[in-house]
Amino acid sequence: MNTDKRKVVLIGTGMVGMSFAYALVNQGGICNELVLIDVNKERANGEAMDLNHGLAFAKSNMRIYAGDYKDCKDADIVVIAAGVAQREGETRLDLLQRNTEVFRSIISPVVKSGFDGIFLVATNPVDIMTRVTYELSRFGASRVIGTGTSLDTARLRYLLGDYFTVDPKNIHAYVIGEHGDSEFVPFSQVMLATKSVSEILADEKNDYKIEDMQSIEEQVRTSAYKIIKAKRATYYGIGMAITRIIKAILGDENSVLTVSAKLCGEYDSKNVFIGVPCIIGRNGVKEIVELSLTNEEKEKFQNSKTILDDSFNGLNL
Repeated sequence: MNTDKRKVVLIGTGMVGMSFAYALVNQGGICNELVLIDVNKERANGEAMDLNHGLAFAKSNMRIYAGDYKDCKDADIVVIAAGVAQREGETRLDLLQRNTEVFRSIISPVVKSGFDGIFLVATNPVDIMTRVTYELSRFGASRVIGTGTSLDTARLRYLLGDYFTVDPKNIHAYVIGEHGDSEFVPFSQVMLATKSVSEILADEKNDYKIEDMQSIEEQVRTSAYKIIKAKRATYYGIGMAITRIIKAILGDENSVLTVSAKLCGEYDSKNVFIGVPCIIGRNGVKEIVELSLTNEEKEKFQNSKTILDDSFNGLNL
């Protein structure tokens, strides 16, 4: 990976892709070259112009331009946000076959360019599309990552922080499994600073209830549907999540983020790409952090894994 130039290529300049690009420019210092690729080249040019015109107000000193697949050759990271949009009432898994066809037209020219960096997939259904990227690219598993449940985890921490009146940064909790209807919160692992939330709920001195935790979990699981109903799409949150993952990679942070990664025996599972806490650094997934789940949580995880496996196995790659 070329860590000196810190070059990122974005494929797909829709609302998700451009929310990411906008967040990247405004946070500053994460990368110094951003290439926009889209099947609609006129749109990619327009988006590049619009971002460039705001650089005088930004922290970043970046080179931003519309390009094509040959520009992937010396990139550190290729972000894929291309695909057909999720419709109101449509599950993420319903998108699978339509977006798989889109990916066929993307992965091959990226690989043929000589690209040897990291793929970061944001297109839904993200766990399966990440696995599709892995199969089509033949890259090592550590270099193919999906945004997974990173946004779901952020939603969870926000809601728990609000509930306990604590800064979400001091809530240690994860949403794991499919980025979709079978995702879940392993509450046995949720911590407020260094104190277990299970312990807090068991303390009769306060009014916190397990039922409220279940309500919060449901809010996390259904947030995307509510946002899509209200404004037709979700993009700001996931754009910021992509930026956070990029920052962890290019900064070699070794940060723990819940991304979609390939399991190789962890959680008694293999081959599936699924949202789990991972240590993320310069070379992608450095390590998968295996949580100590209860038997009930293990069953939920296996259910999520089975759903993803069944959906992927129905594809004709």
